Amino acid sequence: MIKEVVRFSLDNSDSNFVEGNLFIPDNPIGVIVFAHGSGSSKSSQRNQLVSKKLNENNIGSLLFDLLSEEEQESDRRLENIITQISGATLNKFNISLLTERLSMATEWIMSHEQIRKLQLGYFASSTGGAAALIAASKYQVRSIVIRSGRTDLVDNRFFPEIVTPCLFIAGSNEKTVIKINKQTMKKLKNAKEKKLSIIQNASHLFDEEGSMEKLTDIASQWLKEHFSPLANSVS
Repeated sequence: MIKEVVRFSLDNSDSNFVEGNLFIPDNPIGVIVFAHGSGSSKSSQRNQLVSKKLNENNIGSLLFDLLSEEEQESDRRLENIITQISGATLNKFNISLLTERLSMATEWIMSHEQIRKLQLGYFASSTGGAAALIAASKYQVRSIVIRSGRTDLVDNRFFPEIVTPCLFIAGSNEKTVIKINKQTMKKLKNAKEKKLSIIQNASHLFDEEGSMEKLTDIASQWLKEHFSPLANSVS
């Protein structure tokens, strides 16, 4: 297995960066870039569980933080006073910024000497779901899985360019998210495939017993079905 710590400099300095962890199992059939949003991180237990399950199914993963530590700290400070500042936007809701970071990771994968020939997919959550869809309008992404995605934050102009198969996963208690995902699916007129999977009795964080296990099983099965082993190779 390939294990690598990845650091993306944001301004050519050693102090401002986002960091990630790359895991590529032996004989991989693809690689998934994680795009977690709304304050989640590469160390999140939920993301770790999904990554582990993917690796067990011969799918590589790149877990990385879309925001730098400085940007996350800025959000924490701003959350306390945001009601007092007209027009203020938290970094974690800045979809253009999140898409830029996801694009950075995507291009890094595409230029990585050992894995650049692998088919690419995204596993996204919350606001990261919007970033994943926008990035898919630009790159050749084989498949996308979006958990509890805020896909209502995608500008409508991007939808006609998205052809990637998309799986949306939501807990049955997430009534608003389910409504958002259904509306998004209607807009994905050119997507090769689209599906909404609802996990019963689950909430936004999938803290309920067995919920995350069901989610990881559904996500890994979908991605396995949408990666073609014959098209992949590791240099």
